[in-house]
Amino acid sequence: MKRKLDHVDQGSEALALDVLVWLAGDEERLFPFLQASGLNPGTVRESAGDPAFLGAVLDHVMGDEASLIACADAIGVKPEKIATAWRRMQPPDFDHDL
Repeated sequence: MKRKLDHVDQGSEALALDVLVWLAGDEERLFPFLQASGLNPGTVRESAGDPAFLGAVLDHVMGDEASLIACADAIGVKPEKIATAWRRMQPPDFDHDL
C-alpha cells in the first residue's frame, strides 16, 4: 500500500522520479541501490509511486556526494535542489508535546 506523506509537494516527488530514472539507467549505480534496499527491478517499478520509496531514492543519492553531483549534472539541476527535495520528503519531526 502506498504511504501518503501529506507534507510532500509534487515537485519533490517529480524530482525524485527523475533521480530514480537516472539511477535505473546506470547498472553500476542501480545494483548497489538494489542491494542496499533489498529490492529487485520489478519491485522498484511497483514502488515508484510511493513517496516513502522516493524518499529512500533521494536518501541513497544524498549519501554519496559524487553520486549527488553526477545525478544533478545528468538531470540538469543544482545539487541543492535535490537536497531540498530530500529534506521535504523526510517524515515530519516527532512532536514531543503530544
